[in-house]
Amino acid sequence: MKQSPDNAGAGVLTEMRNKTIDTRIFRTMAIAVSVAVIASVPFAHWRITTGLLLGGLLSLVNHYWLISSTTAAFNVVAYGGKPRLSLAHYILRYFFVAIVVVAAYKFNLVSLVATIAGLCSFVVALFAEAFREFYFAIIHREEIS
Repeated sequence: MKQSPDNAGAGVLTEMRNKTIDTRIFRTMAIAVSVAVIASVPFAHWRITTGLLLGGLLSLVNHYWLISSTTAAFNVVAYGGKPRLSLAHYILRYFFVAIVVVAAYKFNLVSLVATIAGLCSFVVALFAEAFREFYFAIIHREEIS
């Protein structure tokens, strides 16, 4: 079947599905970090709360950088051309996260364990997305994005 200018093809549906998944994961990460920080305020030491907050914020920033850089790289490849992203961009992201965590820990502002727990907000978001997909696949017997 020929593709007309009005017919964008299946690429648009895949792009919309991925955008909604990315949005849901990012939102779930933000909710998980917020709940963890709010729950730790009355019960935990202030370094634990700031560690959860710092780790969660770094996790959100890292996720945003990952999505934007891979989207840019795949768009360049899909429409022709050489991607400008190198492996160094991916590695620099982790060096930035490590430098911020080490600096905050050296200044005794955060608990290292709480910071690592905050960085794990992506895992919580992935489990929430998996449970959501299982719900729609098993209960409603359909796959929905």
